Amino acid sequence: MRTGSEPTTARSALRARFWLSVWGLVWAVFGTAAFALVGRPGWAAACGVLWLVITIDLTFILRHMRQGPHYQPGPDIPPYRPPGRR
Repeated sequence: MRTGSEPTTARSALRARFWLSVWGLVWAVFGTAAFALVGRPGWAAACGVLWLVITIDLTFILRHMRQGPHYQPGPDIPPYRPPGRR
């Protein structure tokens, strides 16, 4: 049932983010190696920076996955209203 608070209580699809990041990591590593081998240092550096960003994102994703569902509303957020009858 929709309560109207979905934007504030929405949760990220962490497994999907994880696998998309792994896919991007594989391509960033491949791009870094391939551009380095063919003598394109600028493109290799760009792929290396992307590799670094993806690795940082993966660490945050894994940290959030290990924490599990832990949403705790602050004192300024009122409690959920029970769903009304239709």
